[in-house]
Amino acid sequence: MKDNLELTINQLTELTTKTLSQQEKPETFAKSKDVARRGGKVAKNAKDEFEKATGTKVVSSVNATNKKLLNTTIKNEDD
Repeated sequence: MKDNLELTINQLTELTTKTLSQQEKPETFAKSKDVARRGGKVAKNAKDEFEKATGTKVVSSVNATNKKLLNTTIKNEDD
């Protein structure tokens, strides 16, 4: 679930930044950088609110590359 939450936060960052960029049409690197920072801030605020409301962290050191720490029990439909 945490991997899905991380992905959702990343998607929110990208979508917000893309939308702001399309609306504002920044013409310099500095302006584009500002748009990207604001897009990231929107996602950070959403992440912080989620963590505050649920009491759980979105980002975790446990991920798909550290399989020993994951609960990787997979059941067949036949089981």
